[in-house]
Amino acid sequence: MKNVSKSPWLLHYDASSCNGCDIEVLDCLTPKYDLERFGVINTGDPFQADILLITGGVNSQTASVVKQLYSQMPAPKVVVAVGICACTGGVFKECYNILGGIDTVIPVDVYVPGCAARPEAIIDGVVRALNILDKKTAELYAGKSGAQGGHDGR
Repeated sequence: MKNVSKSPWLLHYDASSCNGCDIEVLDCLTPKYDLERFGVINTGDPFQADILLITGGVNSQTASVVKQLYSQMPAPKVVVAVGICACTGGVFKECYNILGGIDTVIPVDVYVPGCAARPEAIIDGVVRALNILDKKTAELYAGKSGAQGGHDGR
């Protein structure tokens, strides 16, 4: 069994945020916070991603994109909702075009509240996601009865 959580690939998608959380996500990748010290690699390819990190609430235009990105990711996969808008819809929850948080269209594994979510909280959420990824990987391989499968080894 491969230990995917030692070198997970992360896909960041902005569903419809004000960009406050997006700036904090980018700050996590700078040398000050250095999310890559956990082996996390930022990718733009959902076919290679293990973790989907989403900011912003889901609106009528982004719902199908979020579903498509999620469906393109290989199993096991983990979703992290960053910011109060991604968690619940936030201050925009009552707007006509906001459907709510990310969990209205796909399952969410880790919620990182905040407006904007701080880099320390985002990193904590990613570390929690790594633990969940380990559990999902073990379950996936246990379900395959020792057969090869799952991740492609990059």
